[in-house]
Amino acid sequence: MSLPEHAEHGHGHESAIKTPKQLLITVVLAFLIPISVIILLVNLVGSSIRTGYGSDTQTEESIAKRIQPVAGFKLVDANAPKVFKTGEEVFKSTCSACHSTGVAGAPKFGDKDSWAPFIKLGFDDLVKNAIHGIGGMPPKGGNSSLDDFEVARAVAYMTNHSGADFPEPKEPAGNKADTKPAAAASTAAPSAAAADTKAEAKPEEAATAKAEAKVDSQPAAKTADASASNTVGEKLYKSVCITCHSVGVAGAPKFGDKESWAPFVKTGLDAMLKNAISGVGAMPPRGGSQATDEELKAAIQYMVDAAK
Repeated sequence: MSLPEHAEHGHGHESAIKTPKQLLITVVLAFLIPISVIILLVNLVGSSIRTGYGSDTQTEESIAKRIQPVAGFKLVDANAPKVFKTGEEVFKSTCSACHSTGVAGAPKFGDKDSWAPFIKLGFDDLVKNAIHGIGGMPPKGGNSSLDDFEVARAVAYMTNHSGADFPEPKEPAGNKADTKPAAAASTAAPSAAAADTKAEAKPEEAATAKAEAKVDSQPAAKTADASASNTVGEKLYKSVCITCHSVGVAGAPKFGDKESWAPFVKTGLDAMLKNAISGVGAMPPRGGSQATDEELKAAIQYMVDAAK
């Protein structure tokens, strides 16, 4: 005996929800699941673009980094006694560019064998050569701002870490800087007075000389303006790059020499920056310094501008 046709049809479309409890659960889930998915998507998108309150951009470290000046500076009392750099500080800022890698025959830091012939000369001769320059090394390693005492400290630091046992140089007594401004002022005063007297006596000649000086000083003024606008690059050059680039050590393009810089300028600033970061030829990475990419780029631009 077979069932009626309408009974079979109804059994095939029977609903999965059979009780009121199942119906209630289905309704609740129909609301909760879409809402949960929406909340998760919003959080996912918001976490990657959040820039306001509650994000890392509002931490003290992030704020300090954004507002810090491009070039650091500190106030120094002009009348205060000079604070000399230690031998290690001078080595890291000036000498390391060559002596950390042994560029152009420079004795490598810590290498007793390469330093032995120089140590035999004695401390005084080593300091004399360092101050006045010798071979491929320019006077004071190219950093003319160093005091003789600071150079002596650097020599003692390098040699004593390379097999020598020289005593630490004694700091000079007094401060010669206190007497220099006064002497300079007394010397400048008569010169100024003489110039005024000469101008009054021959106004036409003075006017002509002034006009000629103005014309001749135009290129120098442009160079000065370019240097002033790139203080970061100038600072790094004078503290690190000057050691090799001031005299063209080991094939380094010489500062201000248009011809020696021409092949490098053709490669572009990005290529030169890449080589400066990773090191190329005899030049160690970052010139042996701890300079940032931005500082290196500024120094390269400074040297390129000087060679135009």
